This record gives sequence, structure tokens and C-alpha cells, in this order.
Amino acid sequence: MNPIKIAVAGASGRMGRMLIEAIASNADMQLSGALDVAGAAGIGSDAAAFLGQPSGVLIESDLAKGLANADYLIDFTRPEGTLAHLAYCAAHGIKMIIGTTGFDEAGKAAISAAATKTAIVFAPNMSVGVNVTMKLLELAAKSFSHGYDIEIIEAHHRHKVDAPSGTALKMGEVIADALGRDLQEVGVFAREGVTGERDPSSIGFATIRGGDIVGDHTVLFAGIGERIEITHKSSSRVTYAHGSLRAVRFLQTHATGLYDMQDVLGLR
Repeated sequence: MNPIKIAVAGASGRMGRMLIEAIASNADMQLSGALDVAGAAGIGSDAAAFLGQPSGVLIESDLAKGLANADYLIDFTRPEGTLAHLAYCAAHGIKMIIGTTGFDEAGKAAISAAATKTAIVFAPNMSVGVNVTMKLLELAAKSFSHGYDIEIIEAHHRHKVDAPSGTALKMGEVIADALGRDLQEVGVFAREGVTGERDPSSIGFATIRGGDIVGDHTVLFAGIGERIEITHKSSSRVTYAHGSLRAVRFLQTHATGLYDMQDVLGLR
């Protein structure tokens, strides 16, 4: 059986290395390409050298070289980089798993358009646990639709550049959809000074940045006399890598289309 040929974007970074290690540990998968930005320290080096088991795949900044032998690209980088990779993959029929966060509406529209040419799994969090949590939040929101105030608190490491996290926003969207609300209308992303009483239809967000926190998310349903907290905590990025590889396997049976981890896990 031929191995599944996968390229990794941001191959020199922490997440990139975690993905490369995960691919190496799966006998049916093969690292077939590695990308990073021009000028990155790893350019030209073996992408798996850090494992002590060289892969023969060099980290490239040129998309044509880095993706020449790949059928899939896993991308956890920045929106501008992912969109450049997206255009190339759509043109060459390379399937994508996108874990990048921070896209604006134009970026999301570009991903949707590319999905008419290739198959894409796009999710702000590839963790299996987080996506099961999303399903729990949908069920909880329907039960706590009246008389409960909803707040989302997230914490990440000091290097994260976008806030709130993509996962927190997705949690807000799941809850808002379950309640028949539009998150853009009811989301509250900052509070300061005399804010007045809380709008009962609002969904609040609080952001914490510090240290090396991989990712903590808590949704608080606060009622009168009780509160319910649904929490997911990540202690390692390996959960994102394992979820990404499940997404790769899911896309084996799809030529085009836009999917997320709820589709991958059969939670719809």
C-alpha cells in the first residue's frame, strides 16, 4: 500500500515539529514536503533532523519545491502564509488541513472558494477533545437558553498573536447558533469603566496571555443559584497533531469540499 504523502507548513516551528514527529510515528504516512518562510533558520535543513532520523525532506521556502511530492498539506501558520499556500494547493489539487486562526471574512471566503477545487478541513482547533467539547456546548446552550449568562474565558501562551483565540470564537459561534443568535451582534469582547447591566442575550469573552500555556478554554453558564462550567485544557500540542492526521484520513474519500472536525469525528 502506498503511504499517504503529507507536507507540513511552518516545519521549523513547535507545531510543525510536532506534526513531523506524528507523521513519522504512523507507518501508513510519509513526510513528503516541508515549508517555512524565506530566511527561517531551518531552510535547507532536513525537516526531521531533530528526531535523529533524517527524512531526506528538506525545508523549502519555494512552494513548488516544498509541495512537489505531496498530496496533503497541514498548515498551522499565519493567515497571510496560509492563503498563499491555499492558492497553490487549489491550483494543483493538493488537499489541505488548516489549523491557522485569525482569518478575516475575506480570508474565510477564499478558503470556501478554494474548497470547490480541492478538499479542505478547516478548524480553529484540531483537538479531538475540543471538538467533543463543542458538541457538549451545543447541547448545554439549548438547555440553558433562558436565565443563564454565558461567558467564555480562554488562556494561551505569551507568543499567541490573535485574541480571542480561534477556538474561543468557534465556541461562541456554536453557542450562538444553538440559541438562534448572531455572534457578531451579541459578542462582547471588552469591558471597561461603567458598562451598565449585562445584556442577558450577550456572550462575553475574556482573554489571558502568559507563560507557556498551550490552551485553556472554559465556558461559564451562570444562573441564579448555580453555575455550570465546561472546560477543556491542553497540556501538549500533540493533540492537535493527532487530530490533524485524523483529518488527513477523512479527506482520503473526498475530492473537494469544505469540512471541519465535527465532520471528521462524525458529530454532526
